[in-house]
Amino acid sequence: MKEEKIGLVVEGGGMKCAYSAGILDAFLDEGISFPYCIGVSAGSGNLASYLAGQKGRNLRFFTDHIHSPEYFGIKSVVKTGELFGMQYIYGKLSCAAGEDPLNYPALLENPAEYQVVVTNAKTGQPEYFGKEMVKQDDYRLIMASSAIPVACHPVKLGGVPYFDGGLTDAIPVRHALEEGCSRLVVILSKSRDYVKKPQNMRLLYRTACRKYPNIVNAIRRRHRVYNENFKEVFAREKEGKAFVFAPSQPSSVGTYSMDEKAEQALYDLGLKDFHERKEELLEFLRK
Repeated sequence: MKEEKIGLVVEGGGMKCAYSAGILDAFLDEGISFPYCIGVSAGSGNLASYLAGQKGRNLRFFTDHIHSPEYFGIKSVVKTGELFGMQYIYGKLSCAAGEDPLNYPALLENPAEYQVVVTNAKTGQPEYFGKEMVKQDDYRLIMASSAIPVACHPVKLGGVPYFDGGLTDAIPVRHALEEGCSRLVVILSKSRDYVKKPQNMRLLYRTACRKYPNIVNAIRRRHRVYNENFKEVFAREKEGKAFVFAPSQPSSVGTYSMDEKAEQALYDLGLKDFHERKEELLEFLRK
């Protein structure tokens, strides 16, 4: 009998992903693994550390490394033209000789499928890539999935520019099911009552992304796409096809927050939510 394929889906959300960092570390503590994992934006970076077995690494990117002026802010803008220092985060820090290297050999050796969502800057459509696009010290796939328009430059993969995967498929449950998963564990970065509002600062986006009109269109309709996506997650939960983790308490953390204490609290909330629902999760995985 063929073994059931249970997938793990990790939403992005910038600094809000300290929540999924906590849950993923709890998975490592409990030896919980999945044959298929897909992440979006910062969620894809969290997944990489999880699949490499590096407990605590994600937390450091939310509490320790944020104090470097190269991580986020004016110095990063002056030096790179980007609000988030993508080369610093996924290059200088994460390379083999860096301060906090990703264990690439362990990621590669992990038998789990690892997919990342990106948005094609030319077509404005989501695309999905796996480990074949990740090499030692070349983490452009994760950078591309995390490249928020305006805040970051698009990242080229195979000569094609890409932006944040969250623009077009923020919670890729449908894709995971299409990839052969029968059931899913989903980690969200927003609470269950969240409703995404239309993007503000539209003139800024239209001006900054004028080279990529399909990205401008994706930003314009993003709230509708996201809210439909969000509803689908809970529809799958009602069907018994998804087990959903979402922050159980309000948080002050936003996409661009740089508050170490707030990030630690959100990580701790992830641990708390996991342990409160641990038996429920294990029962779901045993079905």
